[in-house]
Amino acid sequence: MKKNMGNIDRIIRILVAVVVAILYFTNVISGTFAIILFIISAVFILTALMGFCPLYLPLGIKTIKKRS
Repeated sequence: MKKNMGNIDRIIRILVAVVVAILYFTNVISGTFAIILFIISAVFILTALMGFCPLYLPLGIKTIKKRS
């Protein structure tokens, strides 16, 4: 499993997950919508920590910079 996510991509995913968590715990979002966003946020955190997004493979996307 090669890394295919750059630092900016990883930071954005973590920030989105944190915002969703804040909205959830302050009861701004609730119900099914909140649960779905919470699951997506968990996936964002996992992929950001691993530096690998499985969805990027079939799409041929790499946000990581190549090293010279």
